[in-house]
Amino acid sequence: MAPMQTLELPIAGMDCTECVQHVQHAIAALPGVQSVNVLLAAEKAVVQLDPAQVNQDALRAAVERAGYRVPEARVAGPQTVEVPVHGMDCAECAGHVQHAIAALPGVQSVKVLLSAEKAVVTLDPAQVSMTAIRRAVEGAGYHVPAAAADIAPPAAAQGFNRQILTLFGLVFGAVLFIVVIGEGLGLFESLTERVPLPIGAAIVLLAGWPIFRNVVRATLKRQVIAHTLMSLGALAALAVGQWATAVVVVFFMRVGEYAERFTTERARRAVKNLTALVPKTAHVERDGAEIEVPVAAVGVGDIVIVRPGEQIPIDGEVIGGQATVNQAAITGESMPVEVGAGGRVFAATLAQLGSLRVRATHVGADTTFGKVIKLVEEAEAHRADVQRIADTFSAYYLPVVAGIATLTFLLRRDPLATAAVMVVACSCSFALATPIAMLASIGAAAKRGLMIKGGKYIEVLAKADVLLVDKTGTLTLGRPQLTDVVVLNGLPADAVLADAAAAERYSEHPLAEAVRVAARERGLAVAEPEHFEAIPGQGVRAQVDGATVAVGSRRLIPAGMNVPAAAELETQGKTLLFVERDGALIAVLGAADTVRSEIPAALQEVRALGVQRIEVLTGDNERTAAALAERLGVAYRANLLPEDKIAAVKAYQAQGHTVVMVGDGVNDAPALAQANIGIAMGAAGTDVALEAAHIALMREDWTLVPEALRIARRTMRVVKTNIGFTAVYNLVGLALAAFGFLPPIFAAAAQSLPDLGILANSSRLLRAPAAPPAAVPPGAPPVAVQQVAGD
Repeated sequence: MAPMQTLELPIAGMDCTECVQHVQHAIAALPGVQSVNVLLAAEKAVVQLDPAQVNQDALRAAVERAGYRVPEARVAGPQTVEVPVHGMDCAECAGHVQHAIAALPGVQSVKVLLSAEKAVVTLDPAQVSMTAIRRAVEGAGYHVPAAAADIAPPAAAQGFNRQILTLFGLVFGAVLFIVVIGEGLGLFESLTERVPLPIGAAIVLLAGWPIFRNVVRATLKRQVIAHTLMSLGALAALAVGQWATAVVVVFFMRVGEYAERFTTERARRAVKNLTALVPKTAHVERDGAEIEVPVAAVGVGDIVIVRPGEQIPIDGEVIGGQATVNQAAITGESMPVEVGAGGRVFAATLAQLGSLRVRATHVGADTTFGKVIKLVEEAEAHRADVQRIADTFSAYYLPVVAGIATLTFLLRRDPLATAAVMVVACSCSFALATPIAMLASIGAAAKRGLMIKGGKYIEVLAKADVLLVDKTGTLTLGRPQLTDVVVLNGLPADAVLADAAAAERYSEHPLAEAVRVAARERGLAVAEPEHFEAIPGQGVRAQVDGATVAVGSRRLIPAGMNVPAAAELETQGKTLLFVERDGALIAVLGAADTVRSEIPAALQEVRALGVQRIEVLTGDNERTAAALAERLGVAYRANLLPEDKIAAVKAYQAQGHTVVMVGDGVNDAPALAQANIGIAMGAAGTDVALEAAHIALMREDWTLVPEALRIARRTMRVVKTNIGFTAVYNLVGLALAAFGFLPPIFAAAAQSLPDLGILANSSRLLRAPAAPPAAVPPGAPPVAVQQVAGD
């Protein structure tokens, strides 16, 4: 028999999970195709096939019959580059950079990430170069560092609240000085009279030169920025001879600029603190010697030496040594784990005790930690609807303020009141109200092992009212153990178990692993199967020692419908596998999985958070599902195929519900993608789970599910508070300024405070409760063997 081959087939035209199903079914129907895995995000199908029976032309024809296209070849085309950009401190800045780069010929798309301080640009390298991008960014008033060394390291996390209070104190002290000394004792009036206006004007221009320069640049490009109106207000005060007032306005413009930069830097801390965890060097075995090299120089397959107290620089498989590893950087779990030969380790985790020899399987950005960093960086791009509304409002706010200032001058003929209106307006506070809170939550959640892919998922999760849950591997540990072997035709139980294990040899289903483990524990010799066939949602079939052996559910083996022993096992809540040899039913295998110990308490918390309906979706039989659902006090649907789970999600959505689906991220990937929010359990080291889910739990801990709900609802409360505070603050400030109750000096001081208020309120989201202790799974139950006379 010809050896099986694995082929990656690029596919164009897929844009939903139903497309994936169509392509999968079309390819799977071809003779000679052993397995198909269609990846929507990667636009390809990974096909394991027998080249003697099927070729690429047949695959192409099947895909085209399904309504999709296989490109002839992948040709050199657009490239995606990441450009570091410094000097951005608000959403408006990010917009200017985006417009500057997007205007270049050859640029196809631009995504500017404020918190990560970079632009992700898709371009045609034949038309645009990095030099052109650098010039465009610098022309917009920002800076592209020449090298990574130009990037400042993250500030220490200690004293965060103290820094906020210090900044508040400085601003309050300045305001108090202005009120008591400047205005109350007449200092500013005296200075205005004694110092000639030209000298005062020079002081104003020198003090505000960096801001005025940016305003002029923006004006030449027909842009209105946050400082445009304040600059006009300062110039208006100068025009009526109040140069001391103009100096104070410039002073608070600089204070406000610093406050915005301070606020944005704290939002960036989530990314920078994660990046700082990555080790910079690794000890690698080369030519029989151990050498220290930069992490970037480590390749897949290299042997890396990890000493006690060192961080592991790569993802890999342990080939020697024993160590206690703290995986908190990945899973958020503070309890270390023991790792030995054959175990897996992840980059950025810490070997506390012992040393390891590790064969690298993933390096750099391909490691689990590298993907986590990328997810946190790009979370900003997935904006919540409330953030889009705030951004739109911010864009129209400044023209509206300009109109109010014009009306103030026309109706009151008071240039100082007009200046105060322009000075008090603060559009940046609207733009910062949502992203600061979202980034704080996403960063804090990441430290707990909860990866949230963007603000829009936080907003949707806060509205969730239906929770759908997969059973195997989600509610249960996903490691079922074989508990019963019921032999129906007098064959030795070991012979039946060996046949079943041989047929299941290449299956990835958890029940298949339970069969293989039971055979291995008994020391049985397991034959090599031929013509292995996996039938989704039903079971497997293969040739074993010349006989056709099938192992699966009643869908695959209808003869299992009327077996009394099977009914008895089902009443005990066990999952059944029927074994058929050459068309004759020879055995029933019973398996039991263990419900995660934290599930009941976690579901109770979810109910307390207002989720109206919780339902288990499982491919298991009715009796097994009913036993589990009754124990947990939830509804259930049994005997479901993958497409049935998608249909269940759609049915709730059609009724207007916001659906959260929790699964393992592999078998349930289509349902997770269909749900309003898909949560994948135990995503550490699992690429498919990280891609499929909107939220990924980096450790298998159900307490993270209600915690995600709490984070979402708390975040939205903070966002609404931020927006409400900013709206009221600006409305009151504009009204007081327009009616002459707020002089330009006090208007300038008032303008610098909203950003700090937003930062102080959002910083509450950085605090998270301590992680609960991990549950310890119980040991495997003994296997019961029964001999039942055949019919």
